[in-house]
Amino acid sequence: MNLKTYLRLSVMMFLEFFVWGAWFVTLGTYLNAIDFSGTQVGYTYLMNNIAAIVSPFFIGMIADRYFNSEKVMAVLHVLGGIVLYFVSNLTAAGPLILGLLIYNLLYMPTIALANTISFTQMQDQKAQFPKVRVWGTIGWIVAGLIITFIQFNFYKEVEASAVPMKMAAIASILLGLYSFTLPNTPPRNIGKDVSVGDILGVKALKLMKERSFLVFVIASFLISIPLAFYYNFTNMFLNGLGMTGVAAKQSMGQMSEVIFMLLMPYFFKRLGVKAMMLIGMFSWVLRYVLFANGDLGAFIWMLYLGILLHGVCYDFFFVTGQIYVDRKATADIRASAQGLIALVTYGLGIGLGSVVSGKVVDYFTSGGVKDWASIWYVPAVFAVVVTAFFWITFKDENEKGEA
Repeated sequence: MNLKTYLRLSVMMFLEFFVWGAWFVTLGTYLNAIDFSGTQVGYTYLMNNIAAIVSPFFIGMIADRYFNSEKVMAVLHVLGGIVLYFVSNLTAAGPLILGLLIYNLLYMPTIALANTISFTQMQDQKAQFPKVRVWGTIGWIVAGLIITFIQFNFYKEVEASAVPMKMAAIASILLGLYSFTLPNTPPRNIGKDVSVGDILGVKALKLMKERSFLVFVIASFLISIPLAFYYNFTNMFLNGLGMTGVAAKQSMGQMSEVIFMLLMPYFFKRLGVKAMMLIGMFSWVLRYVLFANGDLGAFIWMLYLGILLHGVCYDFFFVTGQIYVDRKATADIRASAQGLIALVTYGLGIGLGSVVSGKVVDYFTSGGVKDWASIWYVPAVFAVVVTAFFWITFKDENEKGEA
């Protein structure tokens, strides 16, 4: 991959996650401002999880068999940008939730398409892809910084407005137009029969005959449920406390993610899968306890530490899990196994968590006032139980992993 190709792919990846980061982080705060209940906020975020479940079918059954990836990506982003801009003007719960479902169905397949376009241009995917993918995380960070820049200089209530959605919509249309110029990436499975079972990862189910892998899948599903509390309600929580520049401060979590991603080979080689995942799970417990007790006074450090823990929470759990699956699966079912875990975590687990988190927030809301300490202790306790279950029942045959 030459420098020109690297730059083109990096711009693509930057914009891909800039679009997502621009609207996703602040959505809960905006919905709260237009009088959505916690349950309605949860269902709104659920639309993203539903799309994550559906998008592999679109990729496997259509995009990978009939059309060039860059052209499909271009059309999806242009249409998605138009839909999101329209949705940003809606305030009624039903139409807005339906509109975001349509938008997410257009956006979520583009993540896989961006990866496909990148992989096709690379000679050494393991060495070259991280250098491109990191620009996606940078794009997410920059989106948060721009929102805070707008807040400090132009519009104080930007995070409680539809401006981030409009910003994401414009960026999506620009990315769509840019995608027409990306390297030619023809469909990979022309003439091949792809079954629903292949997409759902059915072939990988045989791995669950092994007790440890079954425990891993169950724990991955369960721990994903409390994760939705952070993704859906942290921005609303911090804004409710009166913190300023929340979008930029939350992006410190992505900065932490980049740092711990670089450190992962060191830890993985010395700790192994079980210890890494336990640290990741316990970090979620610690984060929620910190949020439950933090404030903007003497304990503001708890809020910042909770945000900075994102690198450990995400990398040590999700990335370690992907490495474990890659190690356990044979080459013929590796893609199927990764698809199964993505379905279990990003789709089913966080999807159920979106519903549960919304109902928990409503339960601890009285007279429009949210009891955030009680709200955060719910996912903390749940995560403790899952962590204990994993610690007692999971056995990693290779106690120390290879980086």
